[in-house]
Amino acid sequence: MREQRDDLQKQLDAATDEVEKAKKQAADASDRLVRLQADWDNYRRRTAQERLDERERAAEKLVVNLLPVLDDMERASEHASKTAGDDENLKQFVDGVNAVHDKMLSVLAKDGVEVIDPVGEPFDPLVHQAVGREENKDAYDETVAQVYQKGYSMGGKVIRNAMVTVTYGGPKRPAPKQEDDSKPKDSAKDATDPGKSGDAK
Repeated sequence: MREQRDDLQKQLDAATDEVEKAKKQAADASDRLVRLQADWDNYRRRTAQERLDERERAAEKLVVNLLPVLDDMERASEHASKTAGDDENLKQFVDGVNAVHDKMLSVLAKDGVEVIDPVGEPFDPLVHQAVGREENKDAYDETVAQVYQKGYSMGGKVIRNAMVTVTYGGPKRPAPKQEDDSKPKDSAKDATDPGKSGDAK
């Protein structure tokens, strides 16, 4: 009787071990499945981003190759406008060139292309390329005086810097004022509005 009980206990222990092994194998398989799923998701995201980057690079290259065409159209329009006089045919030609130019810019704008034409703006070496300096005592130092070639950005990224001349000899540009977010906007406005100063009568 005791031997039978011992045999049954051994069989029970062996069965318990098998169950534990099966549970461990199932857990390992589940972990592998989770890792495979994560790897697959990462692969899909990575390849999707790579395709997106490739399309963006191709679109940027196309736009960069089109920029000289826009430059030529602007120069042709400017030259023809100066020499047109009363020549109606030449005026119509200028109007046609301008219409095509504006249409091209409109199409490019749908892809996030923006013109950089910074006359009067502070010089920014990240966006502008200085090709000369102009003395101007009436303008702040480091102000864009003239634009020799417009710049362009695409999706917020500068794809061609604007070629500009920069002023010197004038006063230093004051530092931009930082708004105090701790004050209510209406109160700040009232404090600077001459119409609301003093006691109400």
